[in-house]
Amino acid sequence: MELDSSLAGDPAKLHERIRQLFGLVRTSLTEELTGNGHVCKTDQLAVEATTNTWAVADILRPFVAAVTVGNPLQIKAIAQAKVKTDKIDAQVLANLIRCEYLPTVWTPDAATQKLRQLTTLRGGGITDRSRLKSRVQSLLAQLLVVPPVKVVFCQKGLQWLRTVELPAEVRSAIDLYLRLYEAVDQELRKIDDQLKALAYEDGRAKLLMTLPGVAHGVAMSLLAAFGDIGRFKDGDHAASYLGLTPSLRQSAAKRYHGRITKAGCPQTRAMLVQAVQAASDHPGPIGAFFRRLRKRKKYNVAVIATARKLVTIAYLMLKNNEPYRYAKSDVVKNKLTECRRKSQQPTSKRARVSRMSPEASPLNDLYRQHGLPSCQSPGEWSSGERRALERAEVTAFAEEAHKATMKTKPRTRKDSQ
Repeated sequence: MELDSSLAGDPAKLHERIRQLFGLVRTSLTEELTGNGHVCKTDQLAVEATTNTWAVADILRPFVAAVTVGNPLQIKAIAQAKVKTDKIDAQVLANLIRCEYLPTVWTPDAATQKLRQLTTLRGGGITDRSRLKSRVQSLLAQLLVVPPVKVVFCQKGLQWLRTVELPAEVRSAIDLYLRLYEAVDQELRKIDDQLKALAYEDGRAKLLMTLPGVAHGVAMSLLAAFGDIGRFKDGDHAASYLGLTPSLRQSAAKRYHGRITKAGCPQTRAMLVQAVQAASDHPGPIGAFFRRLRKRKKYNVAVIATARKLVTIAYLMLKNNEPYRYAKSDVVKNKLTECRRKSQQPTSKRARVSRMSPEASPLNDLYRQHGLPSCQSPGEWSSGERRALERAEVTAFAEEAHKATMKTKPRTRKDSQ
């Protein structure tokens, strides 16, 4: 099975040929498993999680009783061996599944797998774009060329890059990087538009987008990493799944807390860090929490601690199906409106709640317009919640977001006279 070199100039035919080859591989593997009696309907198979695990598991499931995907990190901790071969690893997996002691990973459904692929594609595109930016800036630094703008890759900076006089070799390299940058940026915009449309169609994503610093990218990345939120006991378990909790070593009365575990998806963790940096100056509780930690801790420590708090809040919002109570209505409106445009859905025209109702507030009106449930108004807050807001000195801001503004009658020419 080889690829014809003549197909290199025709991407459509090349992709079709690749699909045919994968179909042949799938067929030959199926015939090998079933025809030679290697597996039967009563067998249970165990595989370690890796790059192509889910594709292999999908092929094997119709021919066996069950396919279990094991956690390679926990398996390594349980069955560490001096000699490591494929045969020994297979024997270890067989013994663990026979004893029902195989540590497994959660199997994502088809929708979650598709979302993970899309968010991973977006993350890879962002990485490629950042790498191209770094290469251009490195070439300028080698020649001691100082750009006239603070941000090189803005509209004015790109115009300067295309016209600045440079040596022929450097000029050719920068032109190449700029062409690649524009191509990657254009594809990223298409992916972003797709994610925005998906985010507005998903009520969970819209809930998360009410958090400060969380836009469509962070919201969809969180949902892709979490999958079924019901599999987590609480917000601390959700934060631990993303590797935002400190490592722990304990023996007798001695206990040592180290750096965060960095388990889970590194891309989601990086996006949460960016979300915290965007929310660091928010006047609500999250911004106050970051600024309070920043006074006595290092910057990175404050960012990670705030990211963990952001995850625990996101978990409670998803569990209780309630949007954020202390959001800035204008910022949330811009995020939701942009996603609504990409999804081409009309604004939900729900009946306004009476001003005498405890749910009446501009923030809840905005949430209802976009099909979100109402959040608790100040009159429904518990005494403990109010004490926490007072300690953070954000009570005034939290109540201001729910205060109804009086609509004044438009001034007429007669009134102005």
